[in-house]
Amino acid sequence: MMRAVLLAFALMLSSACVFAQVATDATPLTFNDTAEEKRFHALVSELRCVMCQNQSLADSNAQIAVDLRREVLELMREGRSDAEIKDFLVARYGEFVLYRPQVESRTWLLWFGPALVLLAGGVIVASVLRRRPRPSASAADERNEEQEW
Repeated sequence: MMRAVLLAFALMLSSACVFAQVATDATPLTFNDTAEEKRFHALVSELRCVMCQNQSLADSNAQIAVDLRREVLELMREGRSDAEIKDFLVARYGEFVLYRPQVESRTWLLWFGPALVLLAGGVIVASVLRRRPRPSASAADERNEEQEW
């Protein structure tokens, strides 16, 4: 039963973008120069689409991603720095919009949780291996003598 629930949950997460509204506005963004274009692409690749949880803002075709890309370009043209643009989007959508959230007291578990889980697993394996009885040398010799090759 639990396996079926987990499978359904995984399928739901993986298909989140299938149900996203596909962008109908095909007007491409125009850039003033290559420096602006490079900065834009670097910035939107660091931001997550708020609808498609597993895609960056640069890769998503959802309508909200198209709108956010246009908004990021407008904020760039207003003269805002990358940090100010990220802060603006975080204030609006939360830390989720960042692929690499800041290391703060609220995000310690996110950053260091996997290492803690790995460390706890190592401690458990070590304690299980220490408790296991080791076969004596005489028992191993007896087993070897009983076997016929």
